[in-house]
Amino acid sequence: MATLEPGAASASSHREAPLISGQPQFDNTDVYAFVSPDHPDTTTLVANWIPFEEPAGGPNFFTFAEDAQYDLHIDNNGDAQGDLLFRYTFKTQTKNDKTFLYNTGAVTSLDDPDLNITQTYDIEMIKLRKQKVTYKTKIADDVPVAPSNVGKASMPDYATLRNEAVHKLTNGAKTFAGQADDPFFLDLRVFDLLYGGNLSEVGNDTLKGYNVNSIALQVPTDMIAESKEQPVVGIWSTTQRKNAQGYFSQVSRLGMPLVNEVVNPIKDKDKFNASSPWEDAQFLKNVTNPELPKLIEAIYKIPAPKEPRNDLVDVFLKGVEGLNQPPHVTPSEQLRLNTSIKPAAEPKRLGVLDGDNAGFPNGRRLSDDVLDAALQVVEGELVGAKNDLGDAVDKNDKDFEKAFPYVALPTEGSRGPLAKGTTEGNDVRNQLGDALQPAGAGGMDDTTLIAGSAGAGALGILLIGGALMWWRRMRERAY
Repeated sequence: MATLEPGAASASSHREAPLISGQPQFDNTDVYAFVSPDHPDTTTLVANWIPFEEPAGGPNFFTFAEDAQYDLHIDNNGDAQGDLLFRYTFKTQTKNDKTFLYNTGAVTSLDDPDLNITQTYDIEMIKLRKQKVTYKTKIADDVPVAPSNVGKASMPDYATLRNEAVHKLTNGAKTFAGQADDPFFLDLRVFDLLYGGNLSEVGNDTLKGYNVNSIALQVPTDMIAESKEQPVVGIWSTTQRKNAQGYFSQVSRLGMPLVNEVVNPIKDKDKFNASSPWEDAQFLKNVTNPELPKLIEAIYKIPAPKEPRNDLVDVFLKGVEGLNQPPHVTPSEQLRLNTSIKPAAEPKRLGVLDGDNAGFPNGRRLSDDVLDAALQVVEGELVGAKNDLGDAVDKNDKDFEKAFPYVALPTEGSRGPLAKGTTEGNDVRNQLGDALQPAGAGGMDDTTLIAGSAGAGALGILLIGGALMWWRRMRERAY
């Protein structure tokens, strides 16, 4: 039973509610918060949007919505009220709307003229008291977004584009927005009757190879914590979308992994996405009397812990006492982080359950196996029902970066040419070669080979188009 993982959706908000599943640009998939390992006097927040980005999903690649407010919220005193808000808003620029291409040639920098569609963003910092704005200022203006990774031919050095998109703010803060590898790792086949009903479906990282759009913000810890005496902060993110009347309304919300995915029933999911932490009392019964352990008992005969589940309230709605529970806390769904706990030299994937207090549920690091940890807690780990349940997916398929923004580079849309000598590779080159050769020509020259090996549709057309544009420029210069 060590590979059982009935809570696979518990750690991610990928399509977690009926309405938001049809609005991917506004769907917040995951939230992370941790003391920065290489700058321990700062705290890093990461929030992701747009689930299941297929890397080759052109010609319309993945952009942040212009009619949205992407918000990172901070509660620094535990009263379930937001005290500080960082608001990201985006603008899109198109250089040439007479082409279908996202880029018209190889892109080597964010200001490259061949990057046809670009985005920039502003950040507002807003201070609040009891839901009223007390102060507002713009802390970033027209910062460039890292583009979707079209492929190796279009973006031969994507790491350079990533680095250019890291922007320094005042007071030592940093920001990033752009595409990244989806850092969440899990086997999502849980929905097929908890891994097939007999554990026949387990151990596959369902999100391997998919990307997301990430927002990352690193700020001095004293900028968000109430004081050294009260270092615990609560973090959640929301998306607000402009409606037909021109007003913004909240359509997505995410903080602590688990709650809206497999704790809230269908009737409450959209309501939760439109709600705020100070309204969470209405969902309390969903936490104290959860459905998931009953399903596990019905299918796998593992006894469900006794209700009411006050242990889940402590972990998911209050914070762990003596670790990341603020004094006089108001129970609410937030990701709570004790910013005074230094980063672990060797992080353990199960975090607090394995004695690593710098990890989940004290915040959430990119490498934390929150799925296994959350499942073990739901199945009674903290009330005497010791277990090692998990989905047999223990780490991300890509290594995370050592420096801000820490998320891994996105998977590219083109994997490049197939190896010479393979049957499939020869078939592709031969088919495209025959189509591209002039009538009566024998064999294929290098240009045909390049176009053929680039493969599939738009990328091959892009290379041909680039060659034609180069040829035209040469002719114009000759005349």
